Amino acid sequence: MIRFLKAYIRSMRLYYSFITGIAGWLGVAYYEYLATVSPEHTTEVAPAPEKKLIILTLLFLSWGINQIINDYLGLNEDRVNAPHRPMVTGELNPTGALLLSGFLLVASGLVTWFYLEPVALIFLIAGVLLNIMYEYAKGYGILGNIVFGLMITMAPLFGGYASGPTAGTVLMPHRISVLLLVWLINGLMTFYTYFKDYSGDKAAGKKTVVVKYGIEKSRILAVVSAFLPTLLFLFLRSTRLHTTPLNNTFLILAGLTVFLQIWTGVLYFKNPKGIKTYASLETNFRACACGQATLIAIFNPDVALWLFIFSYIFVGFLFDLHANPRS
Repeated sequence: MIRFLKAYIRSMRLYYSFITGIAGWLGVAYYEYLATVSPEHTTEVAPAPEKKLIILTLLFLSWGINQIINDYLGLNEDRVNAPHRPMVTGELNPTGALLLSGFLLVASGLVTWFYLEPVALIFLIAGVLLNIMYEYAKGYGILGNIVFGLMITMAPLFGGYASGPTAGTVLMPHRISVLLLVWLINGLMTFYTYFKDYSGDKAAGKKTVVVKYGIEKSRILAVVSAFLPTLLFLFLRSTRLHTTPLNNTFLILAGLTVFLQIWTGVLYFKNPKGIKTYASLETNFRACACGQATLIAIFNPDVALWLFIFSYIFVGFLFDLHANPRS
């Protein structure tokens, strides 16, 4: 049992947890902003600390639980890309792992329904379904990136709607604009992960963007696309689709995030193949998690600053525990 649990936890790849965790906390921060600051306030009530802790725990664990499903569906390409992964080597029994993930998902659903807010269950279920869909969508070029980005946008929606009652809807320009940024940042993040999986994806017939256009064209695309989140943000501000006032903390963190995003593109341009391609994932994940923490600064600058720092430090720490690119 201990061996099984160790293999399960390794397969969760917890450095990814900051992606869903910080994205989800964006929803919590926005809900608190509605409850305490925004003139849009209706029925929102600031959640108690223990409620926020439970939401945060569910958000951080959601990636790892879903990753087990993703590993099971992607066994064919993982036999080439990551032959040392526990499920590929047989160290992690697939049936047992799926049953445990299923149990944890059901438990998360019950906590959401009975303790948090039942409406948030919609986004939890949608996230699981989109994760399953992603494994097939990644074989059709940019569709995989679109589905992955959409999957992660379920995290802030879950975080916001799980925090407490609300009479508001998602369909408001400034709310959609932040979700668009989360969608793009994560779609871009997963594009960079395709470089390390090029051989296995190609062998398995998965026509990801990198497989479809080849390494040479994709390495140029890596640099060009690094500017997309910044361009989208400027577009949203210039068209007044997003009008929430910005603060100094946001501006400082945004500058650091833009550097991380551009540096990620440069790294994949310089090293689209080889061991350094895998090592560049650390910067890639940091850029994504820190970018989402920066968005939180719009609503809660103090919390955003701490989350930015923690994300930068612990994404690197947890990634270094998985230093073997074959696993």
